[in-house]
Amino acid sequence: MRSTNNPFRVVAAATACLVAAMAVQAEQVGCVTTEWKLVGANHRVCVESFPDPKVPGVTCHVSQARTGGVSGSLGLAEDPSQFSLACRQTGPISLPDKLPKEATVFSGDTSVLFKETRVVRMWDEANRTLIYLAISRKLIDGAPANSISTVPLMPWGGR
Repeated sequence: MRSTNNPFRVVAAATACLVAAMAVQAEQVGCVTTEWKLVGANHRVCVESFPDPKVPGVTCHVSQARTGGVSGSLGLAEDPSQFSLACRQTGPISLPDKLPKEATVFSGDTSVLFKETRVVRMWDEANRTLIYLAISRKLIDGAPANSISTVPLMPWGGR
């Protein structure tokens, strides 16, 4: 008889829940067609926005290439690792008391299996600057593509 309390499954489920809770869902701003396809969706570049979940006053925008065609329409295509990232101060910034030196703030799948675009926030305390690094992750290839954006902590509206 097989146990339903497999420790590996419990740890895997807990990790998946933790990552999902840490990462924010992005809101789609819009898409631009880059190549028209006769059958299926067109190839596009889409822009999404998301607030930093732990640092109020920072909003990031990420643009990503989206594969069209029949496989893209069915959600089976692997999107290319082509993206750009811009993060800006959009209000007063208040850092939490214990800001981790590094944390994932966004994660989005770019293929059916094992590929994602992830945005990691880093804190450069010496320069009082938040650094946002977007990376493309494949299970085997590591992080071949990346983009960076910085947000220096500045007064906002006379504060």
